[in-house]
Amino acid sequence: MKAVGLLEYLPIEHEQSLMDQEVEKPKASGRDVLVKIEAVSVNPVDTKVRSPKDQKEEKLKILGYDASGTVVEVGEACTLFQPGDHVYYAGDITRQGSNSEYQLVDERIVAKKPANLSFAEAAAMPLTTITAYEALFDRMHMKRNAEGSTLLIIGGAGGVGSIAIQLAKLAKATVIATASRPETKEWCLSLGADHIIDHHQPLLEQLKEKGIGEVDFILCLNDTDGHFKGMAEAIKPQGTICTIVENKHNLDIQLLKNKSAAFVWEFMFTRPMYETADMIKQHELLTEASRLFEQGKITHTLTKVLSPINAANLKQAHQTLEQGKMIGKFVLEGFERGENV
Repeated sequence: MKAVGLLEYLPIEHEQSLMDQEVEKPKASGRDVLVKIEAVSVNPVDTKVRSPKDQKEEKLKILGYDASGTVVEVGEACTLFQPGDHVYYAGDITRQGSNSEYQLVDERIVAKKPANLSFAEAAAMPLTTITAYEALFDRMHMKRNAEGSTLLIIGGAGGVGSIAIQLAKLAKATVIATASRPETKEWCLSLGADHIIDHHQPLLEQLKEKGIGEVDFILCLNDTDGHFKGMAEAIKPQGTICTIVENKHNLDIQLLKNKSAAFVWEFMFTRPMYETADMIKQHELLTEASRLFEQGKITHTLTKVLSPINAANLKQAHQTLEQGKMIGKFVLEGFERGENV
């Protein structure tokens, strides 16, 4: 089967940073389903995994952590799916990824694709939806009816911010998103954000100007180091800050002490990589998200599509994400299918 991957970790401009190769088609067993890939999304995690480092792989490492497709085979222990099901999922960072014609994935982190979304639209959503959902409701413990609560999202126009705005508004929270360009401000407002502030300016000062002041929750999707002091100032006493962005320097957690404020991480691969007892929650939350998409309560955030899925187009997607100006999600769809699939 066709696959795109790497043997060395190189700058994206390098000819061999991502390569087209033929690899053996896997076979489903246990709780794995084998999915014929129809579309994949590219996320910042793809570029981080691929980024230059002194490491070499003996066999092709396949990236890709978002996909939609059709189940073609199920393992003997599977109970949730059968061949022919259309599914979407974000996968497991410890296993081979979705940039291949077929992929094995544990059924406990897979859900049926929203019926009203195309494969491309569905592929845009799993990783960001899981991340936003877990951050809001599992990590920060926002109530499903959060009326009266305030949420600041730092980096509202990216993939995670785009769905987090929608989920928080469904929960009836007041949402303040940061954006600095006219097009990102417009995008955040179109998704339901109540207020826009600029992450290049002091956060609390702008929140006060909006008549809001300190907030109950902060979801940091950009530059944890640069925003930490501002977040500590802007969080309410007993509030919660959640970040998905690793810090490069030590953070002064003591800034949160007098407020008894919580600081938590969200990493959506935690459940699959450790096979936690509640791993199936990703199946459940993606299933709930499917219902919300089908009911028109949330919308997909796909903004750019390329075809087919190959090294050249994946390189273009990686370059776009590394520029840091992507709005919404970047998807590739369709392999040029050969005789041996």
